[in-house]
Amino acid sequence: MNELIQTFSVYALPIVLAITLHEAAHAYAAKYFGDTTAYAQGRMSLNPIKHIDPIGTLLIPIALYAIGSPFLFGYAKPVPVNFGNLRNPKKQMAFVALAGPAANLVMALGWLIFGILLHAANAGEEFFMRMAQAGVLTNLVIFAFNLFPIPPLDGGRIMTSLLPPKYAYKFAQLEPYGFFIVLGLMFLQVLHFWMVPVIAIAKTGLLLLVSPLTFLLN
Repeated sequence: MNELIQTFSVYALPIVLAITLHEAAHAYAAKYFGDTTAYAQGRMSLNPIKHIDPIGTLLIPIALYAIGSPFLFGYAKPVPVNFGNLRNPKKQMAFVALAGPAANLVMALGWLIFGILLHAANAGEEFFMRMAQAGVLTNLVIFAFNLFPIPPLDGGRIMTSLLPPKYAYKFAQLEPYGFFIVLGLMFLQVLHFWMVPVIAIAKTGLLLLVSPLTFLLN
């Protein structure tokens, strides 16, 4: 129980920020390209309560961790987007979808820099170092997971945007079954073959990006 509480305290802030900014980024991008649906419903907000789903964001991940599940799964309340309101729906759908994972990548960079600065300052505070590491990991996992090319995940929206109209329509018809497809791939540990390389590539890119800072502080 103590280990569960410690893990929860370390991951709570990174997870809340990761989910909040991910969904707010979708809402902002949608408004920027012409759809004010999310904005009108108050979802273009940095208030976590607007985005957190009590069951999907909190209960399910905690329960899976408690029973020793080989994977953690959760979700936030999806931001409502009426793609028909976008000025160029076919093209701009991809930008709206990409905004969420992009926000997670930027947050991962922020947590990485935070950890580097803590280390350089010899802060010696293990809790905040663990939180920084959790922030990087959490955001990279959400980044990679959401880019998986199955609707309704962001990667599925991007794929729909990129495909020719005929194939995009057929591909979009997978959306009602996408949740179950992803769950099945998780249980079969097939999703692992997507997550690991995408996370590794993203992390390598971030490490290269901060390498000048790391060099200067060492």
